[in-house]
Amino acid sequence: MRTERDYEVLTNEAGGVPIKAWTVGVPFEDEAKKQLRAMAALPFVHKWVAAMPDVHRGFGATVGSVVATAGAVIPAAVGVDIGCGMIAVRTTLRAEQLPDSLGGVRSAIERAVPHGRTDNGGRNDRGTWKDAPSAHREAWGRLKPGYDAILEKHPRLGRGPDLGHLGTLGTGNHFIEVCLDEADHVWVMLHSGSRGVGNRIGSHFIELAKEDMRRFFIQLPEADLAYLPEGTEHFEDYLRAVGWAQEYAATNRELMLRSTVEALQASGELPEFSLTQAAVNCHHNYVSREHHYGKNVLVTRKGAVRAREGDLGIIPGSMGARSYIVRGKGNAESFHSCSHGAGRVMSREAAKRRFTLEDHARATEGIECRKDADVIDETPGAYKPIDEVMRAQASLVDVVHTLRQVVCVKG
Repeated sequence: MRTERDYEVLTNEAGGVPIKAWTVGVPFEDEAKKQLRAMAALPFVHKWVAAMPDVHRGFGATVGSVVATAGAVIPAAVGVDIGCGMIAVRTTLRAEQLPDSLGGVRSAIERAVPHGRTDNGGRNDRGTWKDAPSAHREAWGRLKPGYDAILEKHPRLGRGPDLGHLGTLGTGNHFIEVCLDEADHVWVMLHSGSRGVGNRIGSHFIELAKEDMRRFFIQLPEADLAYLPEGTEHFEDYLRAVGWAQEYAATNRELMLRSTVEALQASGELPEFSLTQAAVNCHHNYVSREHHYGKNVLVTRKGAVRAREGDLGIIPGSMGARSYIVRGKGNAESFHSCSHGAGRVMSREAAKRRFTLEDHARATEGIECRKDADVIDETPGAYKPIDEVMRAQASLVDVVHTLRQVVCVKG
Protein backbone atom coordinates (compact mmCIF):
# COMPACT_ATOMS: atom_id res chain seq x y z
CA MET A 1 0.00 0.00 0.00
CA ARG A 2 1.20 3.55 -0.69
CA THR A 3 -0.20 6.95 0.23
CA GLU A 4 -0.96 9.27 -2.67
CA ARG A 5 -2.61 12.66 -2.23
CA ASP A 6 -5.33 12.23 0.38
CA TYR A 7 -6.09 8.58 -0.32
CA GLU A 8 -4.32 5.25 -0.11
CA VAL A 9 -3.78 3.02 -3.12
CA LEU A 10 -4.02 -0.75 -2.73
CA THR A 11 -2.54 -2.70 -5.58
CA ASN A 12 -4.03 -6.05 -6.49
CA GLU A 13 -1.50 -8.84 -6.59
CA ALA A 14 -4.05 -11.12 -8.23
CA GLY A 15 -4.51 -8.70 -11.12
CA GLY A 16 -7.35 -6.36 -11.87
CA VAL A 17 -7.73 -2.68 -11.09
CA PRO A 18 -6.34 -0.89 -8.02
CA ILE A 19 -8.35 0.32 -5.03
CA LYS A 20 -8.31 3.99 -4.06
CA ALA A 21 -9.20 4.28 -0.39
CA TRP A 22 -10.03 7.52 1.42
CA THR A 23 -8.95 5.91 4.69
CA VAL A 24 -5.99 7.97 5.87
CA GLY A 25 -6.20 8.11 9.67
CA VAL A 26 -9.13 5.69 10.09
CA PRO A 27 -9.26 1.93 10.78
CA PHE A 28 -9.24 -0.22 7.63
CA GLU A 29 -9.62 -3.92 8.42
CA ASP A 30 -7.84 -6.64 6.49
CA GLU A 31 -11.09 -8.48 5.79
CA ALA A 32 -12.48 -5.40 4.05
CA LYS A 33 -9.30 -5.12 1.96
CA LYS A 34 -9.64 -8.77 0.96
CA GLN A 35 -13.23 -8.22 -0.14
CA LEU A 36 -12.28 -5.12 -2.13
CA ARG A 37 -9.42 -6.92 -3.90
CA ALA A 38 -11.79 -9.70 -4.94
CA MET A 39 -14.17 -7.13 -6.43
CA ALA A 40 -11.33 -5.25 -8.14
CA ALA A 41 -10.23 -8.46 -9.88
CA LEU A 42 -13.46 -8.70 -11.88
CA PRO A 43 -12.83 -8.03 -15.60
CA PHE A 44 -15.58 -5.47 -16.16
CA VAL A 45 -14.65 -3.01 -13.37
CA HIS A 46 -13.95 0.45 -14.80
CA LYS A 47 -10.73 2.23 -13.77
CA TRP A 48 -10.56 1.34 -10.04
CA VAL A 49 -12.65 0.59 -6.97
CA ALA A 50 -13.18 3.47 -4.55
CA ALA A 51 -13.38 2.87 -0.80
CA MET A 52 -14.87 5.46 1.51
CA PRO A 53 -13.51 6.16 5.03
CA ASP A 54 -16.37 4.27 6.69
CA VAL A 55 -15.37 1.11 4.80
CA HIS A 56 -15.80 -2.22 6.59
CA ARG A 57 -16.48 -5.84 5.81
CA GLY A 58 -20.04 -6.48 4.65
CA PHE A 59 -22.24 -9.40 3.71
CA GLY A 60 -21.39 -10.32 0.14
CA ALA A 61 -19.58 -7.09 -0.67
CA THR A 62 -17.79 -4.37 1.24
CA VAL A 63 -19.74 -1.59 2.93
CA GLY A 64 -18.33 1.78 1.92
CA SER A 65 -17.42 0.65 -1.60
CA VAL A 66 -18.05 2.35 -4.94
CA VAL A 67 -17.58 0.39 -8.15
CA ALA A 68 -18.20 1.42 -11.74
CA THR A 69 -18.89 -1.45 -14.12
CA ALA A 70 -19.28 -1.74 -17.88
CA GLY A 71 -21.20 -4.71 -19.21
CA ALA A 72 -22.38 -6.27 -15.94
CA VAL A 73 -23.85 -5.52 -12.53
CA ILE A 74 -23.07 -7.17 -9.19
CA PRO A 75 -26.22 -7.43 -7.03
CA ALA A 76 -24.22 -7.96 -3.82
CA ALA A 77 -22.40 -4.67 -4.49
CA VAL A 78 -25.72 -3.00 -3.72
CA GLY A 79 -26.81 -5.46 -1.08
CA VAL A 80 -30.24 -6.33 0.25
CA ASP A 81 -31.16 -3.03 1.89
CA ILE A 82 -31.74 -1.50 -1.54
CA GLY A 83 -32.24 2.25 -1.54
CA CYS A 84 -31.33 2.60 2.12
CA GLY A 85 -30.52 6.21 2.82
CA MET A 86 -31.18 9.38 4.78
CA ILE A 87 -33.63 12.27 4.84
CA ALA A 88 -33.36 15.43 6.92
CA VAL A 89 -35.16 18.77 7.16
CA ARG A 90 -34.70 21.91 9.26
CA THR A 91 -37.65 23.29 11.22
CA THR A 92 -38.45 26.78 12.52
CA LEU A 93 -37.97 25.51 16.08
CA ARG A 94 -34.97 26.47 18.17
CA ALA A 95 -33.26 24.60 20.98
CA GLU A 96 -34.69 26.85 23.70
CA GLN A 97 -38.21 25.93 22.58
CA LEU A 98 -37.71 22.25 23.36
CA PRO A 99 -39.09 20.97 26.70
CA ASP A 100 -36.69 20.14 29.52
CA SER A 101 -37.76 16.51 29.32
CA LEU A 102 -37.78 15.05 25.82
CA GLY A 103 -39.46 11.78 26.75
CA GLY A 104 -42.80 13.01 25.43
CA VAL A 105 -41.22 13.99 22.11
CA ARG A 106 -39.68 10.55 21.71
CA SER A 107 -42.97 8.85 22.64
CA ALA A 108 -44.87 10.92 20.06
CA ILE A 109 -42.52 9.73 17.32
CA GLU A 110 -42.66 6.11 18.47
CA ARG A 111 -46.47 6.17 18.41
CA ALA A 112 -46.58 7.69 14.92
CA VAL A 113 -44.08 5.46 13.09
CA PRO A 114 -44.06 1.65 13.34
CA HIS A 115 -40.56 0.53 14.28
CA GLY A 116 -38.70 -2.59 15.36
CA ARG A 117 -39.72 -6.16 14.62
CA THR A 118 -41.72 -8.66 16.68
CA ASP A 119 -43.56 -11.95 16.08
CA ASN A 120 -40.74 -12.94 13.69
CA GLY A 121 -42.20 -10.45 11.24
CA GLY A 122 -45.61 -12.16 11.38
CA ARG A 123 -49.10 -10.71 11.52
CA ASN A 124 -48.53 -9.23 15.00
CA ASP A 125 -45.27 -7.51 14.05
CA ARG A 126 -45.24 -4.08 15.69
CA GLY A 127 -43.06 -2.77 12.87
CA THR A 128 -45.76 -3.29 10.22
CA TRP A 129 -48.94 -1.30 9.58
CA LYS A 130 -52.13 -3.14 10.45
CA ASP A 131 -54.13 -0.44 8.64
CA ALA A 132 -51.92 1.94 6.67
CA PRO A 133 -52.87 5.66 6.72
CA SER A 134 -54.51 7.13 3.62
CA ALA A 135 -51.33 8.96 2.52
CA HIS A 136 -49.46 5.66 2.58
CA ARG A 137 -52.17 3.89 0.60
CA GLU A 138 -52.11 6.67 -1.99
CA ALA A 139 -48.33 6.38 -2.30
CA TRP A 140 -48.63 2.61 -2.66
CA GLY A 141 -51.16 3.15 -5.43
CA ARG A 142 -48.44 4.95 -7.40
CA LEU A 143 -45.85 2.26 -6.66
CA LYS A 144 -48.03 -0.82 -7.17
CA PRO A 145 -48.10 -0.95 -11.02
CA GLY A 146 -44.31 -1.20 -11.14
CA TYR A 147 -44.35 -3.83 -8.41
CA ASP A 148 -46.98 -5.89 -10.23
CA ALA A 149 -44.87 -5.83 -13.41
CA ILE A 150 -41.90 -7.23 -11.45
CA LEU A 151 -44.06 -9.94 -9.87
CA GLU A 152 -45.29 -11.13 -13.26
CA LYS A 153 -41.81 -12.52 -13.92
CA HIS A 154 -40.68 -13.09 -10.33
CA PRO A 155 -43.80 -14.00 -8.31
CA ARG A 156 -41.88 -15.20 -5.27
CA LEU A 157 -40.95 -11.57 -4.53
CA GLY A 158 -44.56 -10.97 -3.51
CA ARG A 159 -44.35 -13.31 -0.50
CA GLY A 160 -44.14 -10.74 2.27
CA PRO A 161 -45.12 -7.23 3.38
CA ASP A 162 -45.24 -4.44 0.83
CA LEU A 163 -47.79 -1.73 1.68
CA GLY A 164 -47.51 -2.89 5.30
CA HIS A 165 -43.87 -1.76 5.45
CA LEU A 166 -44.28 1.53 3.58
CA GLY A 167 -43.61 4.38 6.00
CA THR A 168 -42.04 2.13 8.67
CA LEU A 169 -38.57 2.28 10.20
CA GLY A 170 -37.28 -1.26 10.57
CA THR A 171 -34.46 -2.39 12.87
CA GLY A 172 -30.66 -2.38 13.19
CA ASN A 173 -28.99 0.93 12.43
CA HIS A 174 -32.18 2.60 11.20
CA PHE A 175 -33.30 5.55 13.30
CA ILE A 176 -35.34 8.74 13.62
CA GLU A 177 -33.69 11.68 15.36
CA VAL A 178 -34.40 15.21 16.52
CA CYS A 179 -31.16 17.18 16.19
CA LEU A 180 -29.73 20.65 16.80
CA ASP A 181 -27.39 22.34 14.35
CA GLU A 182 -24.51 24.72 15.06
CA ALA A 183 -26.96 27.65 15.33
CA ASP A 184 -29.38 25.69 17.60
CA HIS A 185 -32.00 25.20 14.90
CA VAL A 186 -34.01 21.99 15.32
CA TRP A 187 -33.83 19.34 12.59
CA VAL A 188 -35.66 16.07 12.00
CA MET A 189 -33.51 13.34 10.44
CA LEU A 190 -34.09 9.66 9.73
CA HIS A 191 -32.43 6.62 8.18
CA SER A 192 -34.19 3.70 6.48
CA GLY A 193 -34.62 1.94 3.14
CA SER A 194 -36.85 -0.39 1.15
CA ARG A 195 -37.65 -2.68 4.09
CA GLY A 196 -38.78 -6.26 3.48
CA VAL A 197 -39.58 -5.91 -0.19
CA GLY A 198 -36.12 -4.54 -0.98
CA ASN A 199 -34.54 -7.34 1.00
CA ARG A 200 -36.49 -9.90 -1.02
CA ILE A 201 -35.44 -8.29 -4.31
CA GLY A 202 -31.78 -8.09 -3.32
CA SER A 203 -31.61 -11.64 -1.98
CA HIS A 204 -33.47 -13.06 -4.99
CA PHE A 205 -31.18 -11.52 -7.59
CA ILE A 206 -28.01 -12.35 -5.66
CA GLU A 207 -29.08 -15.99 -5.85
CA LEU A 208 -30.04 -15.71 -9.53
CA ALA A 209 -26.60 -14.27 -10.26
CA LYS A 210 -24.97 -17.23 -8.51
CA GLU A 211 -27.11 -19.61 -10.56
CA ASP A 212 -26.09 -17.83 -13.76
CA MET A 213 -22.41 -18.13 -12.84
CA ARG A 214 -22.85 -21.89 -12.45
CA ARG A 215 -24.80 -22.09 -15.70
CA PHE A 216 -22.11 -20.14 -17.60
CA PHE A 217 -19.28 -22.12 -15.88
CA ILE A 218 -17.76 -18.92 -14.51
CA GLN A 219 -15.48 -19.39 -11.50
CA LEU A 220 -15.16 -16.40 -9.15
CA PRO A 221 -12.75 -15.66 -6.30
CA GLU A 222 -15.79 -14.97 -4.10
CA ALA A 223 -19.16 -16.57 -4.86
CA ASP A 224 -21.00 -13.56 -3.42
CA LEU A 225 -19.59 -11.40 -6.23
CA ALA A 226 -21.71 -13.24 -8.79
CA TYR A 227 -22.77 -10.85 -11.53
CA LEU A 228 -25.44 -10.42 -14.18
CA PRO A 229 -24.02 -9.80 -17.67
CA GLU A 230 -25.57 -7.02 -19.73
CA GLY A 231 -27.88 -8.34 -22.44
CA THR A 232 -29.19 -11.19 -20.32
CA GLU A 233 -32.75 -11.41 -19.07
CA HIS A 234 -31.79 -11.26 -15.41
CA PHE A 235 -29.66 -8.14 -15.95
CA GLU A 236 -32.63 -6.18 -17.27
CA ASP A 237 -34.99 -7.62 -14.66
CA TYR A 238 -32.61 -6.66 -11.85
CA LEU A 239 -32.15 -3.08 -12.98
CA ARG A 240 -35.92 -2.69 -13.27
CA ALA A 241 -36.50 -4.19 -9.82
CA VAL A 242 -33.69 -2.32 -8.10
CA GLY A 243 -34.87 0.97 -9.61
CA TRP A 244 -38.35 0.31 -8.28
CA ALA A 245 -36.99 -0.56 -4.82
CA GLN A 246 -35.03 2.70 -4.77
CA GLU A 247 -38.25 4.60 -5.47
CA TYR A 248 -39.99 2.67 -2.70
CA ALA A 249 -37.18 3.53 -0.28
CA ALA A 250 -37.26 7.26 -1.05
CA THR A 251 -41.04 7.24 -0.63
CA ASN A 252 -40.70 5.32 2.63
CA ARG A 253 -38.48 8.06 4.05
CA GLU A 254 -40.74 10.86 2.84
CA LEU A 255 -43.76 9.27 4.50
CA MET A 256 -41.94 8.69 7.79
CA LEU A 257 -40.69 12.26 7.81
CA ARG A 258 -44.23 13.51 7.24
CA SER A 259 -45.60 11.26 10.00
CA THR A 260 -42.87 12.37 12.40
CA VAL A 261 -43.36 16.08 11.78
CA GLU A 262 -47.15 15.80 12.08
CA ALA A 263 -46.80 13.82 15.31
CA LEU A 264 -44.50 16.45 16.79
CA GLN A 265 -46.84 19.25 15.75
CA ALA A 266 -49.78 17.48 17.42
CA SER A 267 -47.91 16.28 20.49
CA GLY A 268 -48.56 19.23 22.76
CA GLU A 269 -44.85 19.10 23.65
CA LEU A 270 -43.75 21.85 21.25
CA PRO A 271 -44.92 25.28 20.09
CA GLU A 272 -46.21 25.73 16.55
CA PHE A 273 -43.56 25.21 13.90
CA SER A 274 -43.08 24.63 10.21
CA LEU A 275 -40.32 23.41 7.89
CA THR A 276 -37.85 25.93 6.50
CA GLN A 277 -36.55 24.20 3.37
CA ALA A 278 -36.91 21.18 1.11
CA ALA A 279 -35.76 17.93 2.68
CA VAL A 280 -32.41 16.40 1.74
CA ASN A 281 -33.23 12.83 0.65
CA CYS A 282 -30.34 10.62 -0.52
CA HIS A 283 -29.71 6.92 -1.09
CA HIS A 284 -26.54 5.18 -0.02
CA ASN A 285 -27.19 1.60 -1.26
CA TYR A 286 -28.09 1.80 -4.92
CA VAL A 287 -27.29 1.57 -8.64
CA SER A 288 -27.07 4.56 -10.96
CA ARG A 289 -26.30 5.01 -14.67
CA GLU A 290 -23.48 7.56 -14.86
CA HIS A 291 -20.64 8.76 -17.10
CA HIS A 292 -17.09 8.56 -15.72
CA TYR A 293 -13.75 8.87 -17.48
CA GLY A 294 -15.19 8.79 -20.98
CA LYS A 295 -17.50 5.82 -20.49
CA ASN A 296 -21.15 5.19 -19.67
CA VAL A 297 -21.15 2.87 -16.66
CA LEU A 298 -23.29 1.48 -13.89
CA VAL A 299 -22.13 2.80 -10.51
CA THR A 300 -23.04 0.73 -7.49
CA ARG A 301 -22.66 2.40 -4.13
CA LYS A 302 -22.93 0.20 -1.05
CA GLY A 303 -22.68 2.45 1.97
CA ALA A 304 -21.75 5.54 -0.05
CA VAL A 305 -23.54 8.75 -1.07
CA ARG A 306 -23.31 10.49 -4.44
CA ALA A 307 -21.38 13.74 -4.01
CA ARG A 308 -21.29 15.50 -7.35
CA GLU A 309 -20.34 19.17 -7.19
CA GLY A 310 -23.16 20.92 -5.34
CA ASP A 311 -25.01 17.73 -4.32
CA LEU A 312 -26.37 17.86 -0.77
CA GLY A 313 -25.95 14.70 1.26
CA ILE A 314 -26.18 13.43 4.83
CA ILE A 315 -23.43 11.64 6.77
CA PRO A 316 -24.76 10.46 10.14
CA GLY A 317 -22.62 9.53 13.10
CA SER A 318 -23.63 6.88 15.62
CA MET A 319 -25.93 7.26 18.60
CA GLY A 320 -24.28 9.99 20.66
CA ALA A 321 -22.05 11.32 17.86
CA ARG A 322 -22.40 14.27 15.52
CA SER A 323 -23.93 14.04 12.04
CA TYR A 324 -23.31 16.23 9.00
CA ILE A 325 -25.21 17.83 6.16
CA VAL A 326 -22.61 18.05 3.39
CA ARG A 327 -22.19 19.45 -0.11
CA GLY A 328 -20.30 17.41 -2.68
CA LYS A 329 -17.09 18.65 -4.26
CA GLY A 330 -17.43 16.47 -7.36
CA ASN A 331 -14.19 14.55 -6.82
CA ALA A 332 -13.83 12.49 -9.99
CA GLU A 333 -11.47 9.93 -8.46
CA SER A 334 -14.11 8.85 -5.92
CA PHE A 335 -16.67 8.59 -8.75
CA HIS A 336 -18.34 11.62 -7.13
CA SER A 337 -18.94 9.80 -3.84
CA CYS A 338 -18.51 10.17 -0.08
CA SER A 339 -19.13 8.02 3.00
CA HIS A 340 -22.61 7.17 4.24
CA GLY A 341 -21.77 7.39 7.94
CA ALA A 342 -19.12 6.57 10.50
CA GLY A 343 -18.84 2.88 9.61
CA ARG A 344 -18.63 -0.02 12.02
CA VAL A 345 -15.31 -0.79 13.67
CA MET A 346 -16.54 -4.08 15.13
CA SER A 347 -19.31 -6.60 14.52
CA ARG A 348 -22.62 -6.48 16.34
CA GLU A 349 -21.74 -9.58 18.35
CA ALA A 350 -18.36 -8.12 19.32
CA ALA A 351 -20.05 -4.92 20.49
CA LYS A 352 -22.47 -6.90 22.66
CA ARG A 353 -19.54 -8.71 24.27
CA ARG A 354 -17.43 -5.62 24.79
CA PHE A 355 -19.82 -2.91 26.01
CA THR A 356 -22.03 -2.83 29.09
CA LEU A 357 -25.26 -0.97 29.70
CA GLU A 358 -23.26 1.47 31.84
CA ASP A 359 -20.89 2.10 28.91
CA HIS A 360 -23.85 2.77 26.63
CA ALA A 361 -25.54 5.09 29.13
CA ARG A 362 -22.36 7.15 29.46
CA ALA A 363 -21.88 7.33 25.69
CA THR A 364 -25.46 8.55 25.15
CA GLU A 365 -25.68 10.84 28.17
CA GLY A 366 -27.99 13.79 27.53
CA ILE A 367 -29.77 12.06 24.63
CA GLU A 368 -33.34 10.82 24.94
CA CYS A 369 -33.00 7.29 23.56
CA ARG A 370 -33.15 3.61 24.39
CA LYS A 371 -30.51 2.52 26.85
CA ASP A 372 -31.30 -1.20 27.04
CA ALA A 373 -29.39 -4.35 26.11
CA ASP A 374 -31.05 -4.67 22.69
CA VAL A 375 -29.28 -1.54 21.38
CA ILE A 376 -25.79 -2.27 22.73
CA ASP A 377 -24.70 -3.29 19.20
CA GLU A 378 -25.50 0.29 18.09
CA THR A 379 -23.60 2.03 20.89
CA PRO A 380 -21.17 4.75 19.70
CA GLY A 381 -18.05 2.71 20.51
CA ALA A 382 -19.04 0.13 17.89
CA TYR A 383 -18.41 2.74 15.18
CA LYS A 384 -15.39 4.62 13.88
CA PRO A 385 -14.95 8.15 15.30
CA ILE A 386 -16.99 10.36 12.96
CA ASP A 387 -14.51 13.26 13.23
CA GLU A 388 -11.73 11.06 11.85
CA VAL A 389 -14.02 9.84 9.07
CA MET A 390 -14.84 13.42 8.09
CA ARG A 391 -11.16 14.45 8.06
CA ALA A 392 -10.35 11.53 5.77
CA GLN A 393 -12.83 12.74 3.14
CA ALA A 394 -12.14 16.48 3.24
CA SER A 395 -11.47 16.36 -0.51
CA LEU A 396 -14.88 14.80 -1.20
CA VAL A 397 -17.33 17.08 0.65
CA ASP A 398 -17.71 20.38 2.45
CA VAL A 399 -19.63 20.51 5.72
CA VAL A 400 -22.76 22.67 5.50
CA HIS A 401 -24.29 21.90 8.91
CA THR A 402 -23.13 19.99 11.96
CA LEU A 403 -25.93 18.24 13.86
CA ARG A 404 -26.05 16.76 17.35
CA GLN A 405 -28.99 14.59 18.28
CA VAL A 406 -31.12 15.18 21.38
CA VAL A 407 -33.72 12.46 20.64
CA CYS A 408 -33.04 9.12 18.94
CA VAL A 409 -35.67 6.49 18.12
CA LYS A 410 -34.26 3.08 17.20
CA GLY A 411 -36.06 0.07 15.79
